[in-house]
This record gives sequence, C-alpha cells and structure tokens, in this order.
Amino acid sequence: MSSSKQVTSTIDFSSVLAAAVHDMKNSLFLLIQSIETLSDALSPHDEKAREQVASVHYEASRLNTNLVQVLSLYRAELESLPITVDESFIKDLVEDVVGSNALYVSQKNIDISIAIEDDLSWYLDSELIYLLLNDVIINAMRYGTSKIIVSAKADENDFMTIKIEDDGRGYPEAMLTKSHEELCDFELSQGRTGLGLFFAKLIANAHSQGDKVGSIALSNGGSLGGSVFEVKIP
Repeated sequence: MSSSKQVTSTIDFSSVLAAAVHDMKNSLFLLIQSIETLSDALSPHDEKAREQVASVHYEASRLNTNLVQVLSLYRAELESLPITVDESFIKDLVEDVVGSNALYVSQKNIDISIAIEDDLSWYLDSELIYLLLNDVIINAMRYGTSKIIVSAKADENDFMTIKIEDDGRGYPEAMLTKSHEELCDFELSQGRTGLGLFFAKLIANAHSQGDKVGSIALSNGGSLGGSVFEVKIP
C-alpha cells in the first residue's frame, strides 16, 4: 500500500492582490475612455445627463488614482519607491494634469489658473509627480468653489515648490495635524487624511539631493482663503 504525502504551499496574497489591482486599473482605464466618448456624444443642452456623466467620470478617475497608489505602495514594500529622474518642464506637467480632468473642470465650472514660467524645468520623476498633482487638484476641484491657482517657483536653497490653492473651506484640522507626521508613524485608516496624503509624502520623500529631501506641507488661507498644498522637490 503506497503512502501519499500532502504537499502544502503558501500563497503570496500580496502578489495576488497586486495582480488583481493591476487588472482592475486596466479595466477602469477602458471605462474612463468610454465615459469620455459618451460625453462627447451627448447634446450640449442636456445638462442633467452631462452632469451625471461628469460625476461618473470623476469617481472612476478617483478609483483609478487610488489603485495606482496601492500598486506603488506595494512596490515600495518590495524596495524603496523606485523613481526615474529626468528634466521636466513644470508648466507642461501641470497642464497635462489639468487637461486629463477637463470634463470635470468644465462640469464644475471651475477656473484653474496656472502661474508658472514657461521655462521653469526641474529634475524629478514626472510620472510620480503627475500622480501626486492629479490627486491634489482633483481634491481641490471637489472641495473648492470656483477657483484654483497652481503656481511653482525655484528658490535660493535649491528647492522647487509647486503650490495648489483653492477657495473652499480649507483642510480639516485632523488633516493639517496628520501632514506633520513621519511616514513611519502614519496610519492609513483616516479617510481623506489617509492614502492620498501618505502617498504624497512617499513621493516627495523619494526625491533627494545630498542631504536635501522632498517634502509636503498643508495649510489654510493663501491667496484664495481655502486649502493650500505645497510640495518641495530638491
């Protein structure tokens, strides 16, 4: 009588989850494209339908951003967040972010002003900074009222600062407090103060030059009286 040996194997759940997230992200991308095609086909006089389509587009884009963040955090667990640094023109980068949200900008009737010199360039990971800015600008559109200002400048300390201001009610106190925490102390169960803020810190901190490290800062007030988000890159 032959004996059989039971073989057990351990499933790496984090890898399975990452693969599933990647697949969902691809499906969402196709969904977003379909929503944009549908929006173009709608009558400009059908305000209710256009508003509903813009709302669905916003939620799909927000989900897509969250999935990209989750994937990046998974990769950061495997090693430090990998970045690819190259020269980027900051105004072009911001215009790309605003352009990708044109449907929502139009429906919300928000005026986005870009106060950045055409020739301002900086060495950074344009894909990661794009994701960071996209998340911040989407939140500014959601919580702002009618106006957003995006500005950028380099200073004498060899830092370049990108600032996003809106005319909403400002950040809640819990979020302002959260923005001062170190990554190692961060908790991800805080709703609006969770994943997006952690991800922004992770991206900023991944950019460094010598002893200079990137950072973010949140405050209220600014030129529009609402939320003010700043990311500094050395």
